[in-house]
Amino acid sequence: MQKLIVLFTALFLCFNFLNAQEHFKVTGRVIDSASQQPLNGASVFCQNTTFGVITNADGEFAISLPRGGYDLVVSFTGYQSFEQRINTSSTEPIAIALMAKDKSMESVTVAGSNEVPDGYVKYGEFFNELFFGTTANAKECKLLNPEALRFFYSKKRNKLKVLAKEDLQIENNALGYKIRYQLDSLSFEYGPKMSTYTGYPFFEEMNGSDVEQAKWNFNRKKAYLGSKLHFMRAWYDSTIQKEGFALERVNPDAREFEATPIENYYDSAFYSYDSSAVDIALQGKFRIKYNKEKPDPKFVSFFKLPPHIKVQLSILDILDSFVIEENGYWYQQTDLINTGYWSYERMAEAVPYDYLPSE
Repeated sequence: MQKLIVLFTALFLCFNFLNAQEHFKVTGRVIDSASQQPLNGASVFCQNTTFGVITNADGEFAISLPRGGYDLVVSFTGYQSFEQRINTSSTEPIAIALMAKDKSMESVTVAGSNEVPDGYVKYGEFFNELFFGTTANAKECKLLNPEALRFFYSKKRNKLKVLAKEDLQIENNALGYKIRYQLDSLSFEYGPKMSTYTGYPFFEEMNGSDVEQAKWNFNRKKAYLGSKLHFMRAWYDSTIQKEGFALERVNPDAREFEATPIENYYDSAFYSYDSSAVDIALQGKFRIKYNKEKPDPKFVSFFKLPPHIKVQLSILDILDSFVIEENGYWYQQTDLINTGYWSYERMAEAVPYDYLPSE
């Protein structure tokens, strides 16, 4: 009996040790930069994940995260948001001093703006297409507070810009997520027909029946497979081919994006592993093929591709070297610009960084 107790204790300690190795804790304190007083109830979350907490009466927070990299975001009504990149090595407490927003400057900006009255009536459907996409999943996405959006049109630039007065509240009934999205801005240039949007999404899993859960699990896995997150994890794990991807360098002066296959995706000349992260020292345009799933027919039709195409094609423009963390998070994110299929799939297909597909 004593031997069994000793064995159980050893297994328990071993389990706790392994569990601690799989997670790391981030702690800190949030205060007002002017008064130095703690901010109680500030929102602290890792964007594009399901991990978030609220500060206590002393402005303190603690959040446990799976190993990897994240963008930590802190927000509080009436204050400018704070953002900091963190990873497994972030062990020191973070001191965060939020600055109050300048309301007088905001009112001057609004007074001299080109805001469109009843903007959502005129541009709401167009915004939903740009933000959610046009896939089958997009039809099951709902913006719960459209009144938060503000639309600005510049005739001189022929450009539409969308801002938000508060966090967007979204329900994705295709993937089973509630999403709180801090929208920085969404813009669309009518000339080149280019759209971009930036912001901080925070995910929360929805509760549903067994039938709904089965549907969401199926759709989440389908959305994940072939995604940019899936590809980054495969590059980190050295499993690009096994996961169904192919990576090719686009010839600079070639027509119709002719590309040359890369023989070794993990060549030490540009691929190196260091302290649980992978450094990719590449620049230029690259074509990524995903051959385990056919593209959406709407994508094929919109881009006038051959109807018999059997792979999903994305173009990744790498402006500078970047790093991939073990959970698939990469940075600097602004140094990687994607077009093609990854650009076609928008918020309606998004899964958080902590998503893990079931076998």
